Amino acid sequence: MQDILEAIMAAEGSSQPERELAGLAGLPVPESYRGVVVRAEDTRMFEGMATRDKDPRKALHVQEVPTPELGPGEALVAVMASAINYNTVWTSIFEPLPTFKFLQRYGRLSELTRRHDLPYHVVGSDAAGVVLRTGPGVTKWKAGDEVVAHCLSVELEDSAGHDDTMLDPQQRIWGFETNFGGLAELAIVKANQLMPKPRHLSWEEAASPGLVNSTAYRQLVSHHGANMKQGDVVLIWGASGGLGGYATQMALNGGAIPVCVVSSPEKAELCRKMGAELVIDRTAEGFKFWSDEQTQDQDEWRRFGERIRELTGGEDPDIVFEHPGRETFGASVYVAKKGGTIVTCASTSGFNHQYDNRYLWMHLKRIVGSHFANYHEAWQANRLVALGKVHPTVSKTYALEQTGQAAYEVHRNAHQGKVGVRCLAPTDGLGVRDIEMRSRHESAINRFRGH
Repeated sequence: MQDILEAIMAAEGSSQPERELAGLAGLPVPESYRGVVVRAEDTRMFEGMATRDKDPRKALHVQEVPTPELGPGEALVAVMASAINYNTVWTSIFEPLPTFKFLQRYGRLSELTRRHDLPYHVVGSDAAGVVLRTGPGVTKWKAGDEVVAHCLSVELEDSAGHDDTMLDPQQRIWGFETNFGGLAELAIVKANQLMPKPRHLSWEEAASPGLVNSTAYRQLVSHHGANMKQGDVVLIWGASGGLGGYATQMALNGGAIPVCVVSSPEKAELCRKMGAELVIDRTAEGFKFWSDEQTQDQDEWRRFGERIRELTGGEDPDIVFEHPGRETFGASVYVAKKGGTIVTCASTSGFNHQYDNRYLWMHLKRIVGSHFANYHEAWQANRLVALGKVHPTVSKTYALEQTGQAAYEVHRNAHQGKVGVRCLAPTDGLGVRDIEMRSRHESAINRFRGH
């Protein structure tokens, strides 16, 4: 592994980094590597505890794991950096169910997928790094290519996946519903998960958009989601967070009018730095949408709707970008414009949504479910990053050994934007190839840093 890292580091400052990286093809593949895992033997460790009290630091372990054999259509990637997504938090607290159920189901599919059914699960659904090897049938990528990986894993043997790959019956999220994920020194992906690494970004910056940027793109921009157009008023929950930070940028970039909902003055300031003008600090303004565990407060829905109209000059949201779930969903349905769209994913505050259907059916609103992104959407979302139209939202990074702490901060919402993890990269700031382009976007790239 050290030889691999030294070969990649030799590209730093080189006038021909591609030549340095091509040498990776001649290095042996390590027999094992360090990965962040959850263990099957631990799945009951949090039984009887409230979700909030479950501690990812107790379940996530860094350990040496055997390097799996590379299959047809796959690539082995030396992972320089990854990032924390909420699915890693769910994995680490074994909610809504242990991910070993996913691995067992996948393992029954074929002889090749049986490799995934193990008593440990290497987690992580983001990665930026360098291709080490490709399996039979791979023609688009080669050893030495600098890449990022999106997390859509599909088999595409069924016709249902060929109009929208998210509809493939064997659609899975890599590193969550499959093994050998990105929070590790090596990762195995399907080669069609790979995309070019944006050349003006460092490894940790390039790794951070993958899952959330693609998710926000499908949810907000794609015709499979809300199909946002210029001038749309878009209410964005958690607008400075992992998902919301990208939704806010896409709304601004696409000519829409974001109304950013946040929970602190610091988060409000981040939204303004991105260019948003309409911001609601729900904590400062005291919005509480539940009177108790069983009862929602419709007066608060009305007050929230009035506050939105104050900011927009009397307009209701054309689109509500929903991901908190249970806590906010009733309010989201209520405040959407007549004929508007509530597009939803994730449900980080709870999966059981309650809303008053009169405000949906009588006002002809739509609820659209959205999950990650298909191949084309992921590629388009990455292209926006590579063009400097959408920027990373990395606030802080941790070493691989500190992944548990990183996941803990995301679980407790004690973070801004995305939390990165350095895997093979020894420090932040490595891997930048286009210095001139970076200099043009430096302030935007760094605006979440230190928050």
